[in-house]
Amino acid sequence: MNRPLAIAVAGLGTVGAGVVNVLRANADIIAARAGRPIAVTAVSARDRARDRGIPLSGLRWYEDPVALAADPQVEVVVECIGGSDGAAKALVEAAIAAGKHVVTANKALLAVHGAALAEASEARGVALAFEAAVAGGIPAIKAVREGLAANRIQRVAGILNGTCNYILTTMRTERREFAEVLHEAQRLGYAEADPSFDIDGIDAAHKLAILAALAFGRPVDFSAVHVEGIRDVSALDIALAEELGYRIKLLGIAKREEGGISTRVHPCMVPAGAPIARVDGVFNAVVAEGDFVGRVMMEGRGAGAGPTASAVVADLVDIARGRFTPVWGAATSALKPEPSLPMDRHTGAYYLRLMVVDRPGVIADVTGVLRDHAISLESMLQRGRAPGEAVPVVLTTHETSEASVRAALARIAALDAVVEKPGLIRIEAL
Repeated sequence: MNRPLAIAVAGLGTVGAGVVNVLRANADIIAARAGRPIAVTAVSARDRARDRGIPLSGLRWYEDPVALAADPQVEVVVECIGGSDGAAKALVEAAIAAGKHVVTANKALLAVHGAALAEASEARGVALAFEAAVAGGIPAIKAVREGLAANRIQRVAGILNGTCNYILTTMRTERREFAEVLHEAQRLGYAEADPSFDIDGIDAAHKLAILAALAFGRPVDFSAVHVEGIRDVSALDIALAEELGYRIKLLGIAKREEGGISTRVHPCMVPAGAPIARVDGVFNAVVAEGDFVGRVMMEGRGAGAGPTASAVVADLVDIARGRFTPVWGAATSALKPEPSLPMDRHTGAYYLRLMVVDRPGVIADVTGVLRDHAISLESMLQRGRAPGEAVPVVLTTHETSEASVRAALARIAALDAVVEKPGLIRIEAL
């Protein structure tokens, strides 16, 4: 058998330790599929004394992760540090400059700096692989970039954050409010102590930016993604959505439209019978639509030591076999910087939730505003009667524009009978 592929792992948290564990536990089948053994020879982490549940004796240890790039015995650097800047960025840049292949699970780094890193890796003739950066163990990158290479992709979308999907699923099945379920998710380890990257949609937006670059053959552009999280989704919204035949999911959606590409992350109401509506708990799903293949959907675990390490090792097997693919599916010079469409150009159906004082004339005032902005209603629900007190009123619209809905809601919010900021959720037939 050929000599082992020597790799170094920077960052020995959940993912980094998982990579070491997978390489050792499945060493025989990995070597057979890679054509040679894959051996961890060096590591870097902040605390040598910490018990990570894996033996680390005999490995070269670096306090400074960037020093891994200068180790002459390392052929591939696996970056599991995380973050869009700092040590992770410095390590990847140094490794590429040193002519070493890089495998990373770092979606933030790729979403923000992926264009420059792709140019650098292309210039040096080394691989920059990142299957683990999107949807954990789901082979979404290879599917979109290689499996669907013959297609013009019209849309790529999905449930890209397991924390949010767990929270929304539990709110629905247990009829509980957001804050209570978030606290439980933190206790169970599904949410971080500071959960803002997850619940505010930023993590999903990083992943969507990557998928959009692959799907549409354009430079990665995180700044173009419209981002909303799930903080404002209430248990009432979820219950009313069910009554209307929908479920609420945080979706990332990138779509080719007239005039450019739209990329957006926000809560959506999807028909309860749609396959993606049944993707629950911490699971992720990715949907792609191509002109020849049609609709493809993949579902699986989007995070955790095992699924993410599985994706990292898949990239290592490719490198061991000498299979190198351009970072974004085509050479940098072949990428097309298509325009990004702003969110106010979006058109679709909407769910609007109002809390209004129950008195004569209120609904007429609301529908008058909607009429002024050419918004047509599909349905209206009013829950209960409480003369002189606040009651929920739910409206669903026919297809209309984001700009019209936003302008109408600003006027509706100013009505003296409206006692809370109106809620808005977009309806998607995904």
